Amino acid sequence: MGIREFYAGVSPSATALPTTTPPTTPSHFTVVDYGVCVLLLVSSLAIGLFYARRGRGQNTVRQFLLANRSMGSLPVALSLLATFQSAVAILGVPGEIYRSGTEYWFLGCSYLLGLLVPAHIFIPIFYRLNISSAYEYLELRFTKVVRLCGTITFIFQMVIYMGVVLYAPALALNAVTGLDLWGSVLALGIVCTIYTSLGGLKAVIWTDVFQTAVMFLGQLAVVIVGAAKVGGIGRVWDVASQHGHISGIDLNPDPFVRHTFWTLAFGGVFMMLSLYGVNQAQVQRYLSSRTEKAAILSCYAVFPCQQITLCIGCLIGLVMFVYYHDHPRAEAQVSSDQLVLYFVMDILGELPGLPGLFVACLFSGSLSTISSAFNSLATVTIEDLIRPHFPEISENRATLISKVLAVVYGLVCLGMAYVSSLMGPVLQAAISIFGMVGGPLLGLFCLGIFFPCANSTGAVVGLLAGLIMAFWIGIGSMVSNMTSRMVSSPLNGTVFPSYRNTTVVSMTTLMPSAGSKPTGLQRFYSLSYLWYSAHSSTTVIVIGLLVSLLTGGTRGQPPNPRTIYPVLPRLLALLPISCRDRLPCQDYSEDFSYKTEKIPEKLSNGMLTGIGEEEVVAAPEQGHIQGDHGHSFILQETSL
Repeated sequence: MGIREFYAGVSPSATALPTTTPPTTPSHFTVVDYGVCVLLLVSSLAIGLFYARRGRGQNTVRQFLLANRSMGSLPVALSLLATFQSAVAILGVPGEIYRSGTEYWFLGCSYLLGLLVPAHIFIPIFYRLNISSAYEYLELRFTKVVRLCGTITFIFQMVIYMGVVLYAPALALNAVTGLDLWGSVLALGIVCTIYTSLGGLKAVIWTDVFQTAVMFLGQLAVVIVGAAKVGGIGRVWDVASQHGHISGIDLNPDPFVRHTFWTLAFGGVFMMLSLYGVNQAQVQRYLSSRTEKAAILSCYAVFPCQQITLCIGCLIGLVMFVYYHDHPRAEAQVSSDQLVLYFVMDILGELPGLPGLFVACLFSGSLSTISSAFNSLATVTIEDLIRPHFPEISENRATLISKVLAVVYGLVCLGMAYVSSLMGPVLQAAISIFGMVGGPLLGLFCLGIFFPCANSTGAVVGLLAGLIMAFWIGIGSMVSNMTSRMVSSPLNGTVFPSYRNTTVVSMTTLMPSAGSKPTGLQRFYSLSYLWYSAHSSTTVIVIGLLVSLLTGGTRGQPPNPRTIYPVLPRLLALLPISCRDRLPCQDYSEDFSYKTEKIPEKLSNGMLTGIGEEEVVAAPEQGHIQGDHGHSFILQETSL
């Protein structure tokens, strides 16, 4: 999500289905508005077809799924931003600010650490291993069983999410603008499937760049026109301040309060790590960079882009609050996502083309998210499920299968959109699954990277424990709140009417009315959604370590040093030499740095593949170690 991002994002928000008829007649599009939407779809399709034609002679999986590791840092950064900036996020953030004030803006404080850790820990490890799927790492670090568990968990997460992220915004658009529901769903799904299956990751990244520009323009148009209609940004700030909508810093450490500074700034870090650290859709973009440095720079570049996007979303919410303060409208039975669209139609309706631009903005959010889902799902399926069992498969055949898989997942997405239409109130749970699964996967990767003593048994048991805990809290919270009577939410509070419960991030945490303080399991279920990733990932690590120790740890077989980030040696290296000499564990002060060595071009099916000038981690002693699929690396010991 923010994932956000998400959904994550995912996307920072998710959208619940409206359960009642909107109070006003939908505002209908003009021919110009339809033209703008069609132009977006045609342009996205043209970009995909261009790269499909340009890459007609490229017939390797690496070229199709990793853009031949030729991408620069800027397009990768914009694609990273677009991947979980879905349509539900574009609608969700303004709805959150309109309803609860600007407390949500402090989520931006989590972006710094949430992007620095991937840039300096996850990216170097994944990039130097020369892998295509993040879950290949799990086999290198543990076993094939752990890799399979991680892959299946990810596929389950994305298949559920991509149908919902396609259907929910289309439903809101239909309710407000009269735009045909299934026409929108089919147009988005078919266009996205075509350019993803034909153009590969390079087409997906460049369409993301174009769609990011459209999203930015659409949101900026709403801010500029809306602010002009209410008297300018200065008046927006003044009115919002007078009505308590500009939030201060709430330093309440209680993790059961929905939004506080600590919850947003630190709980949000784990959410960011699950998205930008270990999610295959993002890892695949890092791996498509032409160099490791470019991959790290793309992660840095996401930070200001995320801040700008968050600020624009907050401004839309504040402008909307002031506008409806001046022009009240009946909003009982109107969900927050619909209210954002009503606001857009109210202020842009008399300007032909601008309502279409905002809808194109929403379409861009959906396209960027589901195209990333198609591509990442095709990658993990071919690399983690097919190739390990059919290692003799040729590159041409593997590339063709990858393209077919992208088409298959496109059809699955349309099918899931139809299933979403039948789910009703269960749709919110489907959206929340994305966030519930992200935390345990983060914990699994952290267990492998930071704890050399963890073994495969501990990893599998820890992942299962994390998933059980995440679903227990998440679903328990939803069931508990569905059976509780909801009352209107105070500013930055944790209570709001069920008919307006549409803006959530990953999983919304609701609490009963202020008159009855929850106790027991009710209290447990009221944990803020932003701590879900932290809670479930910590569960994976703790259970994984305990089981690993009880089952003998690594049993004298230390893990591949390329799969470990040596936390203790790095921390001890910060101490003065005199202090390190007195420590009984002074041997840990030695670390193994990276030696750049040109690896020869490789053939497929177990031979060395061409990875050009790559950095590989040195082993504790000079020699060779055998990597995945028989990759051999020359290693040499060096010290700090």
